[in-house]
Amino acid sequence: MISNLSVVMITKNEENNIFKSLTAVKGLSNDIIVVDSCSTDNTVKIAENLGAKVYERQFDSFANQKNYALSLASNEWVLHIDADEFITAALSDEIKLNLAVAHADGFYVPRENYFLGRKMKHSGLAKEYRLRLAKKSKSKYVGGLIHEELVCEGKKEFLKCSFEHHPYPDLNKFFVKFDQYTTLSALKLFEKHRKFRILDITARPVIEFVKRYFVRLGLLDGIEGLIWAVTGMFYVFIKYVKLYELSKNKPNA
Repeated sequence: MISNLSVVMITKNEENNIFKSLTAVKGLSNDIIVVDSCSTDNTVKIAENLGAKVYERQFDSFANQKNYALSLASNEWVLHIDADEFITAALSDEIKLNLAVAHADGFYVPRENYFLGRKMKHSGLAKEYRLRLAKKSKSKYVGGLIHEELVCEGKKEFLKCSFEHHPYPDLNKFFVKFDQYTTLSALKLFEKHRKFRILDITARPVIEFVKRYFVRLGLLDGIEGLIWAVTGMFYVFIKYVKLYELSKNKPNA
């Protein structure tokens, strides 16, 4: 247990993930914060049974939701995780060692991404680094409705051990998030007064497929790589169709 570490997480209907995610961090901190946005499943009950402090907040944006969770942390060091992310035992040990002699204000942690149960080694999903461990006093989230980013002032270092990310264990879970994220992405474009163009639903989806499957070598990730590339193409198409819908229905000034 690390006395000066808090763990924060935001949730919405994560009963299939949250037990594993919170169990993996119980040995790191006794200050685990969960900010839930009106889950209708057993997310809150499971989190409370595992000793987490659960707070309800209506979702307005990822950045605001995560900054609120950060504000509730009792300790200076804060580990940020999502319910579909799992800290490995090796990473847990590395965090303990580094915080005991920390000379940095934040740490980037390597993340391994899984899609439909497959560890993706290409497709733009290979091991990537995310700022997930930082001092509360020197960090905050920036961004709007979607694509929030944790930023930290001061010195940053890199950890070696990875955590696992399982956002899409099956297609049902994928399309639930697909609908949410395409809507939020379209709203973000609309709020920035981005105008719809026919190339958005003709050229852009094709470019996305080529980028994922050929440029980022998704073809080496087997059938999952192909599915990832095709659904990425569809994601871009639907995002801009929703932008078109918003623009079409915009009231005349």
